[in-house]
Amino acid sequence: MTKHAIVTGASRGIGKEICKNLADRNHKVIAVARSEKPLQQLSGRYPEHITAIPADLTDEEEINVIAQYAETEGIGIDVLINNAGALINKPFSELTLDDWRSQLESNIISAVAITRQLLPFFSEEAHIVNISSMGGFQGSAKFPGLSSYSVAKGGLSILTECLAVELSEQQIKANALCLGAVQTDMLEEAFPGIEAPVAPEEMGEYIAEFALTGYKFYNGKILPVALEDPE
Repeated sequence: MTKHAIVTGASRGIGKEICKNLADRNHKVIAVARSEKPLQQLSGRYPEHITAIPADLTDEEEINVIAQYAETEGIGIDVLINNAGALINKPFSELTLDDWRSQLESNIISAVAITRQLLPFFSEEAHIVNISSMGGFQGSAKFPGLSSYSVAKGGLSILTECLAVELSEQQIKANALCLGAVQTDMLEEAFPGIEAPVAPEEMGEYIAEFALTGYKFYNGKILPVALEDPE
């Protein structure tokens, strides 16, 4: 059965690979990101399956464009993958309050905003998948320079647990995947020269499969997806 999915942070890296994987399985995808050109290139490769909607997810008016599209097209949203995010690598002593605000807006406020506006359009047993990080997994190893990022991702994990409870009457499921290092542009920009053990194509395939089937087995769970031990 064809499902309708929304993927944020879809212009590159893991988000882009999730979109491609879902499209290859003949599902319908609304790809969302700030960068319009790469989104259009992605939808151009899958004109029957991917619709590109450029949007800043910290702007409620821009998010409303996505909601209006769902309403106009009569779409029931089966999957929402909150993958959008940003990573600042900077020692705690050098982080400004603007840095903290930026990390919180990019990694958690964006997920709050789009999830809230799309609530009227979720189908029965819809699945919200929040892409967190091992840095936001309680008890995991923490690394210098990632305090603001890890705190924001930890908040996203707790949001997941709250959504699973608050949306239970609507039969909406919510889970978070806490990813280890993946060889994405975002990781390379923060850590030049790093070699991660997982490619974005591999992680994109995993997340797409989990988004389509994981709600049958999990709800309100914070799941580590990493080769290293989380403790």
